[in-house]
Amino acid sequence: MSTTKLFLGIGALILVAATSKAEQVSNDDFVPLFDGKSLAGWKTTGNWLVEAEGTVTLKPRPGEEGWQRFDAYIMTERTYTDFILDLEFKIEKTGNSGVFLRVGDPLNPVETGMEVQILDTHGLENPGHHDCGGLIGTVGPSKNMAKPAGEWNRYTITCKGHHLEVVLNGEQIIDIALNQSAMKDRPLEGHIGFQDEAKRVWYRNVRIKELKDSSEKAE
Repeated sequence: MSTTKLFLGIGALILVAATSKAEQVSNDDFVPLFDGKSLAGWKTTGNWLVEAEGTVTLKPRPGEEGWQRFDAYIMTERTYTDFILDLEFKIEKTGNSGVFLRVGDPLNPVETGMEVQILDTHGLENPGHHDCGGLIGTVGPSKNMAKPAGEWNRYTITCKGHHLEVVLNGEQIIDIALNQSAMKDRPLEGHIGFQDEAKRVWYRNVRIKELKDSSEKAE
C-alpha cells in the first residue's frame, strides 16, 4: 500500500469515528419530556392521559369544546429558550391541536407564545398559516407534508434566538426569522405545550435538546 493510500485510509477512519461520535453526542443530548408513566413536569386541567408505551393522549370530557379553555392545554412546568423539539403526533378525522412554543403566560398562550398547527388538512393544495405545518398568524408551510388522519406524523422544531425551523415528516416546511415576522414581539423564553381543542390527539416520543450559547439573541 502506498503512503498516500495509507494516509487516506487513516483519514477516512478518523472522519467516520468523529462523525459517529458527533451523532452519538447529539442523540444523547435529547431528553424525554414525558416520563412514560405520568404527567410529571406538566400542568393541565384537561383530560390528558398516559396510555400504553408512554403515548400521551387527550380524551375530551363530555361538553368540552373550543380552543379558549387555556388551562386545559398541557404545558411544561419549566421554561425553555433555545432548543430542538422532536415529537410524533396523530389525530382523528377533523382533528385539531397545536404545538406551542416559548409561551410566556400559560393562561394566555395564543398571545404570549407561538403555535405550530396540527390539523386534518392532508392533501390540501397551497396550505396556509392555519393549516397543518403552519405557524399560526404568520406563515404557512412551504409544502403540505401532513399524513392522513390516523397516521403518525413527526415534527422536528428548532428555536434558536429569532430563528425558527420546522421539519414535518422529513421535509423542511418553515424557515423564518421571527424578528422580521408577526411573531417579532413574542418572548425568546417560555413554556412548551400542546393545545386542547376538545378533539382526540396522541403524542409520543416527545423529546428536547437544549441549545446553548445562541449567537442569534436579540440585543
